[in-house]
Amino acid sequence: MSRICELTGKGRQVGHNVSHANNKTKKVFLPNLQNVTLMSEKLDRSFKFRVSTQGLRSVEHNGGLDNWLLKTNDEKLSARALKVKRELKKAAVEAA
Repeated sequence: MSRICELTGKGRQVGHNVSHANNKTKKVFLPNLQNVTLMSEKLDRSFKFRVSTQGLRSVEHNGGLDNWLLKTNDEKLSARALKVKRELKKAAVEAA
């Protein structure tokens, strides 16, 4: 399973461990991913995602899963998140 946030696209970063003697060794920085269940208010369903903690804070800051998905670019979202986004758009068209 890849270490990529399904909602923000945040992945691993590569850098160096630097010792006091300034020796550099490669290091991989992984995002803090959590398995969460997020509720969609418009679809009245819950969805399971693997999300970074920073991504979870961003979702809550933007007013929930529905608002986050509609505002986010498709390139950042995973295939499962894109499917939910399509369902949201379809529900919005049917409601109007």
